[in-house]
Amino acid sequence: MLSTFSILLPIFGLILAGYACRRFNVLGPTSASELNRFVVWLALPALLFRTLARASWKMFDKPGFIAAFWIACAVVFIAVLVARLLKGQHLADASIEGIAASYPNVAYVGIPLCKLVFGPSSITFVMIATILVVCILFGCALILIEFGLQAERRPHRLILKVLNRLMHNPLVVAPLAGTIVCVLQLPVPGALEEFLDLLGTAASPCALVSLGLFLAQSRSDAKARHEVWWLTGVRLFVQPALTWLLVTHVFHLQSMEVKAAVLLAALPTGTGPYMLAEYYEREAHITSRMILLSTIGSLVTLSLLLPWIQHQ
Repeated sequence: MLSTFSILLPIFGLILAGYACRRFNVLGPTSASELNRFVVWLALPALLFRTLARASWKMFDKPGFIAAFWIACAVVFIAVLVARLLKGQHLADASIEGIAASYPNVAYVGIPLCKLVFGPSSITFVMIATILVVCILFGCALILIEFGLQAERRPHRLILKVLNRLMHNPLVVAPLAGTIVCVLQLPVPGALEEFLDLLGTAASPCALVSLGLFLAQSRSDAKARHEVWWLTGVRLFVQPALTWLLVTHVFHLQSMEVKAAVLLAALPTGTGPYMLAEYYEREAHITSRMILLSTIGSLVTLSLLLPWIQHQ
């Protein structure tokens, strides 16, 4: 448990730093939104472009792992989305809660945890999971949110409006540009690489500080707290269990792939859903508290999961 705590401690520290800065009025009431805008328009696009531009198609030669991990993410996302829509929730809000329940923190927690448990060879699995979650799952949620926010009802006009909005969204343009660079194997100048590295490494810390700022100035009602609990349960228990069923009983993967897939699926919620909620000015109480609660809860769940992985 100590090793898990040492990996998750920086996350708590950054959230606490943002919380304290707002509580003691070091940063103003608009600081959470402004810092989040920096992440969405600069830091995260740089990270997405850099991740995909550096990707090698050889790493995707793991069809079973990709299919199992992606199906588990997609099933949880769709199930929560449909459940929230049946409750009468707006498509944009339902999409944000859906991605919050299915969005493991593969980049910020997954990399150090997998290195600790499996060694450097596990980075391939983390990179695959990062691309599937941060690019593809994130992109699906973006499309649904844009559809939900458009008032146009004529199908062809609606599609054109959504496409226009997506092409002006840095979280869509950056991974598309990175994919083009990867496919065409275009060289990236050294100075640009350094620029992207500096911006990209700021994405997670700034998002976590922004989350702390938001938590310091927000209040949630009893209904929101109830939603947080069951969504967190889906994140920490349902998705890893579904992933385990897929990797062992459907795709029959090797031991290393089984362990990596289950561990990555069991990670707490990443900051992506909160950034989406803030960027689109939707209700962020549930996503922000879910990130905090799932991170705290993962101290217990991951500490119980790691001995099972080592035994396997």
